[in-house]
Amino acid sequence: MIVMKFGGTSVQDANAMQRVLSIVKSRIPKKPLVVVSAMSGVTDALIHCAETSHLGREDAALERFEKEVYVPHRRVLQELIQESQLREPLMKTMEENFREVRTLFHGLSILGELTPRSLDAIASYGERFCSLILAASLLEHGIQTHWINACDFLITDDQHTKANPLMDLSLAKARETVVPVLEQNEVVVTQGFVGSNRIGQTTTLGRGGSDFSATILGALLDAEEIEIWTDVPGVMTADPRVVPEASTISELSYTEAAELSYFGAKVLHPKTIWPAVEKKIPIRILDTFHPENSGTRVLENPRINDHPVKAVTSIRNLSILTVEGRGMLGVPGVAARAFTAVAKEKVNLLMITQSSSEQNICFVIEQKAANSTIHALEDEFEIEIARHQIDTIRSQDKVVIIAVVGAGMKGTPGIAAKVFGALGHAGINVISIAQGSSEYNLSFVVHEKDGDDAVRSIHREFQL
Repeated sequence: MIVMKFGGTSVQDANAMQRVLSIVKSRIPKKPLVVVSAMSGVTDALIHCAETSHLGREDAALERFEKEVYVPHRRVLQELIQESQLREPLMKTMEENFREVRTLFHGLSILGELTPRSLDAIASYGERFCSLILAASLLEHGIQTHWINACDFLITDDQHTKANPLMDLSLAKARETVVPVLEQNEVVVTQGFVGSNRIGQTTTLGRGGSDFSATILGALLDAEEIEIWTDVPGVMTADPRVVPEASTISELSYTEAAELSYFGAKVLHPKTIWPAVEKKIPIRILDTFHPENSGTRVLENPRINDHPVKAVTSIRNLSILTVEGRGMLGVPGVAARAFTAVAKEKVNLLMITQSSSEQNICFVIEQKAANSTIHALEDEFEIEIARHQIDTIRSQDKVVIIAVVGAGMKGTPGIAAKVFGALGHAGINVISIAQGSSEYNLSFVVHEKDGDDAVRSIHREFQL
């Protein structure tokens, strides 16, 4: 069997769903399990409505819900489902779900409180609405289809809005609910992004979690392949908005794909890859709007080509923080204390460098977290600052991380020389540099104004 996941733009309206129907029909011999996201924009609308309701503005929330959730789903249902035997019970089920959401908004308005648990309950409805319509559409086209609630088999921990799967429990539930249906040669339709904890409360895997759901299911069911259907032709050598001549990469290793997802290539969610890695299941990224294209295949051992560098990507809206002082020289524990202070602020470190003199530590974080992180570091090193052991804790905003990624970089001489030579010819100054011992990724920081030129220069240098 295979797992097929369709993103929000792939199911955004009736025309898009018709394309999905055609694609699923072409995969029937492979026994597909179909995972769907919410229609494009629906999850954002539901979350906004929840936030508006708990502030006491229930009328405003309901108005937006009608416009951006209720009406679009009714329209798609009416355009896609013509058979009354399917349409009437589906309409009844959908109306019941719509009433449940309105009731939740009313409860939030009365309580004036929005908990992560409540947010998960509301956000999960987008996937439920969409999957119900798609399942009915497949049935209307004569395809034996079974709709299954993801909460019945994807069991997670209790971290609402960012839950983690409990694989052993999920495997047992999947064998009870999903496997018997697949054995009957029926197409299974379920939801991405959504699960439940051990006591049955709805949880979500976090934004972008539908891809994660697909690879979890692929791993649980030993799928032959996991297909991620989206609105791009695959993983590109660079952002085509920055580099118009960027091309689709035919194959990537799991490690390369993970590096690219971490450093700004948003085709795959960063957590998506690891369930497939453990079972060595290939992931294919495909374009719903051009299904004839082969896309990008992510697997353990891709074919070797002549390009040591596969892609150049970037992360924007960052700040680089520096902790500096002559009194840090030879003093153990300074880095540990700095990172502990940052961790208490729940700030993610995207890149870290330290000079060999030990007189400064630099790390890159999201720009929006810079001020609070500086205050946390100043509190941590208050005594050292007073003694002038630490001279400064400063932030440089509006910087960009550029990441040059490729498994072929490992052991290949001259990669760094070509990268920095290209930047030198373009007159771009490098603020900070980092490369791990794996050599799969060379990362550096430049000013925001130089970010696009840096990507274009490197892309051109390596003839990607």
